[in-house]
Amino acid sequence: MAASLAAIHSAAGHFPRPRRHQSAARARASSLLRLLHLPPKHLPRRRSRRVAAEVRRDSALHFKNEPLPRSCNALSSRTSQFATGGADTTTGDGGGSGGGRTRGGVRIDVAAVAAFLREARTAEDVEILVNGFLDGRGGGEGRALPLQVYTSVIRGLGKENRLDAAFAVVEHLKRKGVGLNQFVYNCLLGAVKNCGEFGRVDPVLADMETQGVSPNIVTFNTLMSIYVQQGKTDDVFRVYSKIEDRGLVPTAATYSTVMSAYKKAGDAFAAIRFFVTLRERHKKGELLGNYDDWEQEFVKFEKLTGRVCYMTMRQSLVSGQNPVSEVLKVLLAMDEAGVKPERSDYERLVWACTGEEHYTIGKELYQRIRERDGEISLSVCNHLIWLMGKAKKWWAALEIYEDLLDKGPKPNNLSYELIMSHFNILLNAAKKRGIWRWGVRLLNKMQEKGLKPGSKEWNAVLLACSRASETTAAVDIFKKMIEEGLKPDIVSYGALLSALEKGRLYNEALRVWEHMCKVGIKPNLYAYTILVSIYIAKGNHAMVDAVLRDMMSKQVEPTVVTFNAIISACARNNMGGIAFEWFHRMKMRSIEPNEITYQMFIEALVQDGKPRLAYEMYMRACSQGLELPAKSYDAVMEACTAYGSLIDLSSLGPRPTKRAEPIRIENDFSSFSQNKDLPNSIHRFGDTGMYGFLRYRMARTWL
Repeated sequence: MAASLAAIHSAAGHFPRPRRHQSAARARASSLLRLLHLPPKHLPRRRSRRVAAEVRRDSALHFKNEPLPRSCNALSSRTSQFATGGADTTTGDGGGSGGGRTRGGVRIDVAAVAAFLREARTAEDVEILVNGFLDGRGGGEGRALPLQVYTSVIRGLGKENRLDAAFAVVEHLKRKGVGLNQFVYNCLLGAVKNCGEFGRVDPVLADMETQGVSPNIVTFNTLMSIYVQQGKTDDVFRVYSKIEDRGLVPTAATYSTVMSAYKKAGDAFAAIRFFVTLRERHKKGELLGNYDDWEQEFVKFEKLTGRVCYMTMRQSLVSGQNPVSEVLKVLLAMDEAGVKPERSDYERLVWACTGEEHYTIGKELYQRIRERDGEISLSVCNHLIWLMGKAKKWWAALEIYEDLLDKGPKPNNLSYELIMSHFNILLNAAKKRGIWRWGVRLLNKMQEKGLKPGSKEWNAVLLACSRASETTAAVDIFKKMIEEGLKPDIVSYGALLSALEKGRLYNEALRVWEHMCKVGIKPNLYAYTILVSIYIAKGNHAMVDAVLRDMMSKQVEPTVVTFNAIISACARNNMGGIAFEWFHRMKMRSIEPNEITYQMFIEALVQDGKPRLAYEMYMRACSQGLELPAKSYDAVMEACTAYGSLIDLSSLGPRPTKRAEPIRIENDFSSFSQNKDLPNSIHRFGDTGMYGFLRYRMARTWL
């Protein structure tokens, strides 16, 4: 048997260790012996009381039927005091804190023996130290410590990473002709495992074969544990398959070690199959031992199986090719096997869900936690709200927030900020698309859930109404905003002015402007632009000049957007000549026209019956590298054909494919609000995770 175990390993050393010169060994041992005779108060404690108690318990387990020899009666209380920090353990009055053994009224302090042998390197060192230990306490020659003391010492040396000393003790026992047994070699294998010097396993197994010692189930368990630490899972399963073939009975430690191998391999399905098979064997009574003891062990096995599944799923979420499918398969297999993970495992998996594709797993885990016992961590809920928002599952995030309100735990400020950011994203989408009815429903939904929309949210709906040219809806939203106790800002007034201007309610728009100035709201560039468009539409060109002068006096410089609005108003009202005048005034102010300028100017010239001038403007725009839409090209072609112009239309080139976009001047209102320096809510979280939101809140505080 030992030969078959040794064959698994590659030769990594020789056992026993090479002998050293006797003189060097004696010199080192003499220095150690001199230390033994120092007063106890000057010597350090080599072993803790906890380790000494473990050594005492393990030795008693293996050798509880072996009597101690009479030669050990000479141990003095001084040795016990040295090993235990002063407690006298020879009489048993010290409470057993010295790590000793009692047989027939004699107490041997195993901790003291281990302390004496911890610096040994060869069998000669052990021989000299043991003899010195006994002689220094009044004993004669030929005496020896009991074997159970040596096994406990070997195990203790392994826990202190004194592997050379442990091997030296075994070599010493062989030279003394002591019959070694399974317990000695199991302790030595355990020492090798604790020290992590796995290359020395093969010599131990080979020496077992030489000494004629057959391995038992503890040997196999220790060997499998060593393989698990090395990550050699195939070797673990190979050793496990040989256990029952050799007539050995696996223990709970055997099965736990196999489970640990599955955990190391990351094979959740194999771990589940192994657990189910083991459970069936237990129900059939095939597992030897006390039934109640196995029931307790199976509780541990189920937890260990759940842990293996958790590690596998987490690895899939972090680096899997198809994480959603892999995790769902593991969860389904766990359900079929009746393996119920702890709530903490589910919550840790939720934290591992950080990608947009993980929202399905996050929602499934959330439902499982709620169905299990109803309790869930608030931080996990906040993470799920963030995850659903990242995956653009806004309503799923709202459902989680509703559960917090109905089932608990009570949402905190972070929950509120997260759900508000999601509503802002939806409102911004409604604003950009002009879906004002959807925006109104979102505001109503927020109020139903106890969320109070602020000016930013109301402004988004106002801008949606302006984009959709819904004048009546814009007026109603503006009034509702005031009723809610909010103070309109320049964005609010700008959106309302734009809606009134599009509805051709010019007088109402002028009254809104007067009220805005009266309450102290300072107009910005785009508010002035709308006012200019209103006066152009009313035909009051003198007021247009007055508005421009007022802009200059307040250090608000007109831009290409301002002149585009004027030219667009001229085009809508068939005022081509006025548009031509403003185009030249724009050039005089050194403001370069863009595609929108030429598009609206060409439209105004065509309406005014000036095809040649429209043709020249089109060619000038092309020469400047501007890409005009197909609508402008078609307008020039139709005008030249309708008026019989002698222009060579082939010079226009091929018809462009660019489509004309509607001219809107209210798109950038929000960028000129008082909070224009804050990050946009759409990019608030970005790719930095939820904690980028926390950094945003800190930045906002400083602002």
